[in-house]
Amino acid sequence: MQINNPDGHRADEHIVNNKELSIWEALIPVIALVGMLAYNVYVFGDEAIGGSNQFILLLGGAVAAIVGFLNNVSYTQMLNEVAENIKSTTGALLILLLVGSLAGTWLISGIIPAMIYYGLQILNPTIFLAACVVICAIISIATGSSWTTSATVGIALIGIGEALGISLGMTAGAVLSGAYFGDKMSPLSDTTNLAPAMAGGDLFDHIKYMSLTTIPTIIITVLVFIVLGFVIDTTGSADTAAILSDIDATFNINGWLFLVPIAVIFLIIKKTPPLAALLIGTLLGAVFALIFQPEIVTGLTNSKNLTFESGYKGVLMAITVKTHVATDNPALNDLFTGKGMEGMLGTIWLIVCAMFFGGVMDGIGALSRITKSLLHMAKTTFGLFASTVGSCIALNITASDQYLAIVVPGKMFAKAYSDRNLAPENLSRTLEDSGTVTSVLIPWNTCGAYHSGVLGVGVAEYFLYAIFNWLSPIMTLIFAAFQIKIKQLVKGH
Repeated sequence: MQINNPDGHRADEHIVNNKELSIWEALIPVIALVGMLAYNVYVFGDEAIGGSNQFILLLGGAVAAIVGFLNNVSYTQMLNEVAENIKSTTGALLILLLVGSLAGTWLISGIIPAMIYYGLQILNPTIFLAACVVICAIISIATGSSWTTSATVGIALIGIGEALGISLGMTAGAVLSGAYFGDKMSPLSDTTNLAPAMAGGDLFDHIKYMSLTTIPTIIITVLVFIVLGFVIDTTGSADTAAILSDIDATFNINGWLFLVPIAVIFLIIKKTPPLAALLIGTLLGAVFALIFQPEIVTGLTNSKNLTFESGYKGVLMAITVKTHVATDNPALNDLFTGKGMEGMLGTIWLIVCAMFFGGVMDGIGALSRITKSLLHMAKTTFGLFASTVGSCIALNITASDQYLAIVVPGKMFAKAYSDRNLAPENLSRTLEDSGTVTSVLIPWNTCGAYHSGVLGVGVAEYFLYAIFNWLSPIMTLIFAAFQIKIKQLVKGH
């Protein structure tokens, strides 16, 4: 496996090889974990990701520890591996905190609302379905959340589509395709941060490499919806005037706000370290909030005038804790809620608990044993990619949670990819192409249940039209089968 050092270079991480462990002993903790997670999701439903799944990961680690004790693996050895695992995610954890802070200042500065405002204006009845994909992609990139996109603009688009006489399944499929494209490609997304953390890669390297399969997939998706848009009959009109008016009445919307995301994109292109780029983006967002949205900033602190103290307090609140910008439109109120650093603590909690499970599995030699068996079965590079895709989808079905569909295969396959001299971006991209996006296609998965409930459209109705979601794992397998842009490890890194 590869870990991130503070200077950006990678060093090999030792994985314990316990020859006494049989494959069945190595699989006991995995089987126990999947069983406990499945029952936990059954009991808690969507709320399972709020904390109970994290504790189940600790219980899974305890089962692994028992297997280790029975095979004469010391407590110290297991704990040392846990410590090394958590240390390897230090960069990812700090990035997550800054992602939360950036999202907070970009909300109160009007940057995210501006993206939504201009995005909604590209609606056209003739290309409504394709527009749904684009709008949801823009909003999901801006917010880093497919759930938020679905629950706000997604609901509005479902209503507009119904008024136009378009199939609810088609509209829902278009909404989810765009929402998950944005969720995958946004550095604000927790899964986009989680995948490279599990694979041992860099966030922005992961996004850049992932675009190789994601861009063709979304282009095909949009083209299909354009064709569908010309084939089906539509009636009525797509009226977003009320939503646009409410956004305009709440925020000072103007083109200058886009200077901040442009600056951050420029820094990323210039290979500025992610922590520095995100910190600069956060601070620029804070400055623009004070310049363009002083009423929003003072409103957070219940102050009448913008002073140094009220400005300081408002900005720090947006950076650190959950904040809310009220509008006259109930559908927008949920969208205009910033999480700050506090909102990322759940994902950080998940990573730490996952590192405990993975660390104990490392310590007892279980991961080494499992990866050897996987490599034995996956004799080719394509076989390794296919095994990863299959594992992610299987975890989405059995564990019913997209985070675990990234965490467990990511931890198990990292060494296998490294042994094949494959860069960690190959694994992190495959985890997202098959773990993140397919979760919404499974009715009992937390994502499938959530989006189906929010949009009021059954999974069976939108499954076929969620083109981006089911095409993504196929695309990554095509790239693997034909050896297209398969990145090798760079010697000395």
